[in-house]
Amino acid sequence: MRIGIIIGRIGGVDGVALETEKWIDVLKKLGHEVFIMSGEFESWEMDYEHDYLYPPLSFFSVEAEWGQRKAFYEPDRDPEPLLEHVEKASNRIHLAMRQWVADKKIEVILSENASALPCHLSMGVAIKKLIKSTGLPIVTHDHDFHWERGERYVSKHQEINQYVDDNFPLLLPDVKHAVINTFGVETFKNRFNIDATLVPNVMDFNRVYGVPTPENEFFLRDVGVLEDEIALLQVTRIVRRKGIETAISLIDQLNDKKLKLVITGNNNDDENKEYYNELIDQIHDLNLSRQVIFAAHKVLDHKDLSDVYAHGRAATYFSTYEGFGNAFVETVLAKKPIFVNDYKPVYSQDIGNKGFETVMITDSNLTPESVQQMSDIIYNPKRCIEIGEYNFNIGKKHFSYEVLEEKLSQLFTF
Repeated sequence: MRIGIIIGRIGGVDGVALETEKWIDVLKKLGHEVFIMSGEFESWEMDYEHDYLYPPLSFFSVEAEWGQRKAFYEPDRDPEPLLEHVEKASNRIHLAMRQWVADKKIEVILSENASALPCHLSMGVAIKKLIKSTGLPIVTHDHDFHWERGERYVSKHQEINQYVDDNFPLLLPDVKHAVINTFGVETFKNRFNIDATLVPNVMDFNRVYGVPTPENEFFLRDVGVLEDEIALLQVTRIVRRKGIETAISLIDQLNDKKLKLVITGNNNDDENKEYYNELIDQIHDLNLSRQVIFAAHKVLDHKDLSDVYAHGRAATYFSTYEGFGNAFVETVLAKKPIFVNDYKPVYSQDIGNKGFETVMITDSNLTPESVQQMSDIIYNPKRCIEIGEYNFNIGKKHFSYEVLEEKLSQLFTF
């Protein structure tokens, strides 16, 4: 089939973009031809026959930014002008989508979170209009939902909240919903009496990953980890739910000057750098400025992460909330031990129950026992290798491309 993917941005390091790339790989392997309509192609070599840049779909477009501000952050006294504007803008986007569908002879649409999370109101509504006007079959890859984000997508205007509820997620007849965790399946059943398909996030377990090479030999050295020092890896963006303050506390409690925490992600998604500044204060107060390294400047895109993992000893992943937790499976792929918080709503029922060997804490609480367990692993390289191999085999069984291929074969049958 000729599959048309609609997405806000692709090629970057956020979970939606990364997972979409994997779906593209597998869909092509299954014999489908894939076309992409995106607001942003980041670190992406465009194939103009199949890739269509349409800037109004970008989350950083004037359209998206203004809509978010007026809907949720700084709403005007009267919500009607915003709703009228979203309708008009979605009509323009809808027409562009119609033209693209016709030009590329697209047979089925794949909406990448755009029909689930209202982070771009006009795009989500335009997709709904596209499906209603064309009758095209659609698979919505729903990564997360507005009710999971606390107050982020709650407006002071009931009319706007109703508009969000009416359009997100996409609840037209015959829509196929793919969700990334059991909680999503349960939510669709309980809220809408709809049977969604669980498609876990995956990794390519057949590729060489996180292996030391002559090319990456000095990667950690170049960010400030000396040859006789040990690096713990925090391979996430800097946003509050990642629980990075717990990883910093771990470094403090282990009390070893030769132990360093390397944080790979940037703080672009941290509103006003509020959380980042809290981490800076924590590092200052604990006198850890020589042991905590911010390395985003060296990790320009996800293709570099293999080099990061290659020379790290273990990974910290003390998130409090995740839609899935790509970094967990990525660490397993790299055959590194991982220390994890029992993050909601996914870890225990979708990942932790598979039998991985980890050190798990609850409610971000580093107990003396858990810190000792982590220490026993960190300072035993042989044990690290054993854990890495053991977890890799479990990961391959549950979160590989082969699992994804089976799921997509079922989803894209119309």
